[in-house]
This record gives sequence, C-alpha cells and structure tokens, in this order.
Amino acid sequence: MRWIPFAVLSVALAQCGGDEPAWRQLAAKCASPRSGVDPFTNTTYPDQKGTLEDEKKWLRAWTDDTYLWYREVPALDPAAYPTAIAYFDALKTPVTVSGKPKDRFHFTYDTAQWEQLSQSSVEVGYGITLAALSRSPPRQYVVAFVEAGSPADTKLARGAEIKLVDGVDLVNATDQASIDALNAGLFPATAGESHTFDVLDYSQTTTRQVILISANVTSAPVPPAQVLTLSTATGPVGYILFNDHTAPAERGLSDAVNQLKGANVTDLVLDIRYNGGGYLDIASEVAYMIAGAGKTAGRTFERVQFNDKHPTTDPAGQTVAPTPFYSTGQGFSVNPGAPLPSLGLSRVYVLTGPGTCSASEAILNGLAGVDVQVFQIGATTCGKPYGFYPAENCGTTYFSIQFQGFNAKGYGDYPDGFTPGATTTAGFPGCSVSDDFGHALGDAAEARLATALSYRASGTCSGAAMTRALASGGLRGDGEILKSIWRQNRIYRR
Repeated sequence: MRWIPFAVLSVALAQCGGDEPAWRQLAAKCASPRSGVDPFTNTTYPDQKGTLEDEKKWLRAWTDDTYLWYREVPALDPAAYPTAIAYFDALKTPVTVSGKPKDRFHFTYDTAQWEQLSQSSVEVGYGITLAALSRSPPRQYVVAFVEAGSPADTKLARGAEIKLVDGVDLVNATDQASIDALNAGLFPATAGESHTFDVLDYSQTTTRQVILISANVTSAPVPPAQVLTLSTATGPVGYILFNDHTAPAERGLSDAVNQLKGANVTDLVLDIRYNGGGYLDIASEVAYMIAGAGKTAGRTFERVQFNDKHPTTDPAGQTVAPTPFYSTGQGFSVNPGAPLPSLGLSRVYVLTGPGTCSASEAILNGLAGVDVQVFQIGATTCGKPYGFYPAENCGTTYFSIQFQGFNAKGYGDYPDGFTPGATTTAGFPGCSVSDDFGHALGDAAEARLATALSYRASGTCSGAAMTRALASGGLRGDGEILKSIWRQNRIYRR
C-alpha cells in the first residue's frame, strides 16, 4: 500500500462535486505545472496551468481547514511572500509554550525527493548520523552512527569529531561563506561529490584526514538484533537498534523479533535514541511485536484528534478510526495480512535521547496505555505528540501539524518530551545517562545499555555498571541529532 499524494486525492474529490472545502477545488493550479506520470503512484500529474497566487490561496485554505491550531494563524498578506514555500513557512501559530515555539515542526519537501525518501530509505549522503553537541562556536560535531556499507563505512567510526570540512574550521568559523562551505560538505546535495574531512577519532590526540564521496545511501533502519547472555538465572536479553520508521523497517523489525523469539529472550532493550519517527503504523507494529496479543488485542495504540472542524473525520473527509496494535503486516515491506511475530513481554527497556521523536515517542506512550511497563534509560525525548497528513501540491509536499495523538488511556500531553525517572513531568521510571560515544551501539559496556542492564538487575539507578557509566571519561553528551526533518515525524497513512 503506497502513500497517496494529497493533490491527487483532492482533485478527484473536487470533480465529484458536493460541499467540498475550498482547498480541494484550488488544488493543482500551478504556476509551473508538471506533465507526465508520477513514477511513484503511476498516475498522471493533476497539475493545471495557474498562478503563484493560486498556490498561495490553496495554502491558506488548506491551513484554515486542517491545521490543528488554525485559529491562531495570523492574517498575512500573501503578496509579501515571494514564493509559496515562504508563505507556508509563515502560516503557523506564533504562540510559545515553555519558552519554545508551540509549532517547531512546520516543513516542506520537494515531492519527488519525499516519495523516494519515505518509500525506500534512500538519501544522498555518506551514511553517517551526526550529533551536534554544540551548534555555535566552539562547535562540536560527533559521528554518532555509521551505516554499514556506506561511503563512510571503514573510514569513520562512532565517536569521531569533525574538525575541518574542505579546510574550513567547523569548530570556530562564523562568516557566511565558511558556514555555506561547511553545510555543502556536511550535507551534500547530489551523489558523487567529494569532500575532505579532518577528524579526531575517539580517545586520540591528533587528527587524520578522510575523503568521502557522497552517494545515494540506502539505510538499514533495523540492523541485525543481538542476544545478550548475562546469566542463566535471568535469561537472555534481546537488543534491537531501531533508527527509522521507514518502509524497510517493517521487514527488519519482523526479522529481529523472530530472531529474538528463537533465542527465548526474557527481556528486550529497544534502542531508539536516534529514531526521529516516520510512519505511525510501523510504531504500532513495533508495540505489538513487543507486547503480543495478550496485552494488545482489541486495544487502541493511538487515537488522533484533529481540530474542531474535523471532530470525526480526517482532512480528506474520511472517518478516522483509532490506530490499533497491528498484528499483521501493513504492506510496507511485509506482505499485507501476514502475521507478525511477537515476544509477549510485559515490560521493555527503552534507550532514548533528544533525537527520539514523534512516532518513536508514540511507542512508549502506546505501550504505557495498555499497561506494559516502560523503563526509560538515557535522556529526555524531543516532545512531539503531533503528526501530519502530508499534502502535495504543484511539486511540493507540505507538512503542517494536523493532529495530536493520545494512547488508550487518553494521554498525549508531552510537548516537552518524556524524561527518565521524572516525577513531576512526563516520563517513565528509569535513569538519566548521557550518550557514550566511546563504545559501539549494542556493546554491553556502552553507558546507556550498561545502565539498562544494571537497572534490570537491581531496579535502581545505582550499582557498578551505573557508576561506571556516570564516572568514565571520554566524549559523551546529548546534542541535537542532525537528521533530515522527514525522519523526525509522525506520518499518518490514508
């Protein structure tokens, strides 16, 4: 089952007549219409000749009808904005909460790029995930994860600090030309670009130079699972690193759970510290595969709430039922209807960080809603209980917050994130532990995993493993995870 661009659906509905919202009738009137067939939907582009003013009218009408906080959007002069995207960037609430903008998640994508990213996990780059421990001088950018088989594989490792990019000082540069050069090297626009990096490997004192050539990198959102045999008394513990809720993750998660099920694991550590989200349906599948039918059969994983113009329907006018705990494949990369494996666990240990967002947060919240014990180890998550129905118009896909998610107990109020061990704010029992870049993910000595295993044994944030995690030297922190914005969201499929 493929995601369907909104413009295709909206034009079809508009042609049916009836009492349709204005944005459906304004859709696909484009200043620069496309022609031909969309290779991802195998349908003809719906674009008609229009104007930039038509595109802006569509944006305003769509926002007024579907935006979660549409009442708070100010009246703006469309003529003051040179492009449709510039106008869209301003069509959001100016309200702040806890000192932060209420809407921190407004964004756009070129439609062709979005379709490729969401369906295949293909993205131009080197195969590295960076953590920005400091984004202002003196900057500190650290390699957090390296994709196996990518251009960076064998050349860079977790914990390496980037010092220079094409000779430009990443740590201290302030002029715009240098900033532009740094961004061009760190985030290449096309495959085949060659850039030079001076890096300081973890625990080393001298830098070395690495040349990386960008490519279309296909990520594996779920690397092979691990079985950690700690003692015969407590049974083996499974470890799953889960980095993205993209289509291939459905197969990767199913394979990982089958592997752990065959090993008779008694507990699971789910590492989603760098998982910014993606398809909500996959989050539901993960939760089912952890808990099994006993806890989840007939229960709600997440109920979504739209604005007061859509109390019972989504922005496409379709009745919205709560998302269940999916026990069968949904057609991302597992055949639709194929049974999913499950571990049948009553508790789970989850490793989190600031990069744990949206659909990933929904896993914690959804499991808590059906009384699965969630233990949180790491740092506060990003705080995004909101989601989108991506809307495509004239070659741009727009993401504007349209719903808030609530679990089976009606809880969904965590705009400041979930904090380990929190008692006065949203969070779960557990321990606050900084990211440990001196150990590989999945290494039982890595600070967060070591703490989870220690907490499993003692039920407290203490003991030898916890002490080592807090006291050991080296590079550690909880910086911003630099991932594409599409990989930091909650995407709802029609």
